Amino acid sequence: MVVSTSVSGMRGRHSASGSGPSRPPIRLVLAVLGACAVLTAGIAVGLTAAGSGSHPAARGAAAAASGSESSGQRSQALAATPAPSASAPASAAAAARSSGSPGSPAKKSAAGDPTATAGGQNPLGAAAAAYVSGRAGTVLAAVYDVGTGRTWRLGQGQPQAEASVVKLDILETLLAERGQGSSIGLSASDRSLAEQMIEDSDNAAATSLWYEVGGPARIRSFNTEAGLTQTAPSSCVVCPGFAWPGWGLTTTTPDDQIALLKHLVMPNSVLTSAERAYALSLMENVTPSQRWGISGGVPAQAMVALKNGWLPLQGGGSDWQVNSVGWISGSGRDYLIAVLTTGNPSEHYGVDTIERLAALTWQGMR
Repeated sequence: MVVSTSVSGMRGRHSASGSGPSRPPIRLVLAVLGACAVLTAGIAVGLTAAGSGSHPAARGAAAAASGSESSGQRSQALAATPAPSASAPASAAAAARSSGSPGSPAKKSAAGDPTATAGGQNPLGAAAAAYVSGRAGTVLAAVYDVGTGRTWRLGQGQPQAEASVVKLDILETLLAERGQGSSIGLSASDRSLAEQMIEDSDNAAATSLWYEVGGPARIRSFNTEAGLTQTAPSSCVVCPGFAWPGWGLTTTTPDDQIALLKHLVMPNSVLTSAERAYALSLMENVTPSQRWGISGGVPAQAMVALKNGWLPLQGGGSDWQVNSVGWISGSGRDYLIAVLTTGNPSEHYGVDTIERLAALTWQGMR
């Protein structure tokens, strides 16, 4: 397990005072000091009687959102901690995070954030490792703290099949190709297909856009530009002996998925602020039956933008690939998370693994 961190400086604002007034007579000073002492005692008594106040409500809102294979939609209920109070709409939080400098795309590369091994509380630490050790299959995960730049990783293994998580890669490639300055540059038809692909996880829409953006060659080119180093687009859509769309066999790692997510929540030269806000709005508003995965254990007032995927790798249905990636922000937390699981005996088993790990992550990010 690797823990990576980078340290960024704090920014603040203060003012310096100028020269003060002339010194007042000593008796006036003593009188003022006496009045202040009386006033301070009164305030202390008042505070003792009133007790401490409550914390302000956490920012963020809305339930978690996700996408996955278009067949076999789930209606699993998620446990959620009641919100302490009303909070800002999720779309507003996404728009705020995705804004760059006004008038032009930001120049910073999201994939180039420096990291170095260091300490800090690890949300994928002992508790997460102990839980995963008792689960069937292989679990790979990564968490990136947006505020501090720390990255934590869990598990070791080869890149895994993306299933419908690859639809996020298709969307970002489409937006990068069609971008027109401050406009997202998508036609009405492209918008309709993108919404179906992310919000409903429609496979036919994904296949159309896979071909439209240029297939594996163009997606590979975009991934190189975005800093992905371990993602291999599938070479076939209709693959021999495989019943599902072949783009789901694209392989990836949690680190590469974090890199894709960074391009949605951090200013960069690949996607404009308008394009990032558009993609996040789709990820926040998937069909309710698909709100599972990294949203597990996350309270309802937090903002969640995510994409899920599940896929039976073998015909007998005993080897399921179940994945969930996305961004979570609220209650003092702001992080990206990617979880890939393979070798699951059933779809439900894989979902349970991810949701429990997601809940441990939420608690560990306090």
